[in-house]
Amino acid sequence: MSDLRDLYQEVIFDHNRHPRNFGPLVGANRHADGFNPLCGDRLTLNLQVQDGVIQDVRFEGSGCAISTASASLMTEALKGKTEAEATVLFEGFHHMVMGEKTTVDLGKLAVLAGVSEFPARVKCASLAWHTLNAALKNESDPVSTE
Repeated sequence: MSDLRDLYQEVIFDHNRHPRNFGPLVGANRHADGFNPLCGDRLTLNLQVQDGVIQDVRFEGSGCAISTASASLMTEALKGKTEAEATVLFEGFHHMVMGEKTTVDLGKLAVLAGVSEFPARVKCASLAWHTLNAALKNESDPVSTE
């Protein structure tokens, strides 16, 4: 089990050091901002959605390793998904980080399952996801994890 935990930690560190899909998105038609006051994480999420499918997604901002890695992994998982599939991923991810069972295949996102053991870090891991939820619903108010 220790080897698996080490592998998961290395994936998280890699996504923190080299976040995927980081930077502005020209042509974005969905946008949301998120803030985690507990840790100071700030996130801007931009999506390009066409005919209900997420064609592209990028994020900007700064945050702790868990927050950045979660946003990076999330953006990789979302490309090509429908809005409905993205909502299912959000729900499955939320259940996972809360320590609840989920039947949703989360793929690489499962590396963040250990966050459920650290309640203060759940908000860090879920910030990008709550921001995604707001962007999909075209909500204009910034998302806060408080």
